[in-house]
Amino acid sequence: MTLADYLPIALMFVLGVGFASVAMYFSWRIAPKKPTPEKLAPYECGIVPLQEPAQRFPVKFYMVAMLFVIFDVEIIFLFAWAVRFDQFGWAGIAAVGIFVALLIETLVYVWKRGALDWNVARRARYRRVVAPERVQEEAA
Repeated sequence: MTLADYLPIALMFVLGVGFASVAMYFSWRIAPKKPTPEKLAPYECGIVPLQEPAQRFPVKFYMVAMLFVIFDVEIIFLFAWAVRFDQFGWAGIAAVGIFVALLIETLVYVWKRGALDWNVARRARYRRVVAPERVQEEAA
């Protein structure tokens, strides 16, 4: 491939960035700038928040969402490989074998770290730091 083969990709990139920049500029210039208390209030599902949440939102939800996205994208790579399976030969099988091994290793690591464990009271880290009396009760 020559450098000229990449010209359409570069042109589409420039057009995309240019369109996004122009659209953001015009929306910033044209939009009315009259903030009211209603506009500045946080909006969540159409329900007006009457009080602050009692506790912080757990990071666990974000961890599971990120893990889902990561493993979902890796499945897309496996699907693309499966479409061209017969053309890759043994080198393709070896590459996907390494890929799947790393994927399984990542899943085991995440599992051992407790990212998939929703039962907080059962985690060793929780028993050790927050509730040491439970460890003694369980040992007895």
